[in-house]
Amino acid sequence: MQIPASTVEDYISQIPEERKVVFKQLFDIINQNLPAGFENGLSSGMIGWNVPLEKYPAGYHCTPGSPLPFLALASQKNFIALYHMGIYAKPELLDWFVEEFPKHSKRKLDMGKSCIRFKKMDEIPFELIAELSKKMTVDEWINIYESNFKK
Repeated sequence: MQIPASTVEDYISQIPEERKVVFKQLFDIINQNLPAGFENGLSSGMIGWNVPLEKYPAGYHCTPGSPLPFLALASQKNFIALYHMGIYAKPELLDWFVEEFPKHSKRKLDMGKSCIRFKKMDEIPFELIAELSKKMTVDEWINIYESNFKK
């Protein structure tokens, strides 16, 4: 389910009422805890946090001329999705998250390579997402991206 929006505020306003408050809370937690330097906006039909081209002119190798994506938040049909490229690219961060998750949630972790899915709105581990958001700086993400993905 892609929300057709032109701004972050427009995207949030179109989220179904039963998850809008929780989505906004997740958005705020990420925004407040990400290290300085990431830029927020719409990206690939989701709310995204990217490394601006001013900081990393090479941009994203898959879409030349576009900022390097780092994190995204989306309201999907049956869940809220948090996409964190750092978890995908840094095994130590993934291990930390997988180990910490059960300490913050009674639910089983529902996760793909970089996608964390939240199906129960009343059981999102906000404190853990705040901690995850703090774990990687822009410079660290650029270094990891260049060593893992950049050709």
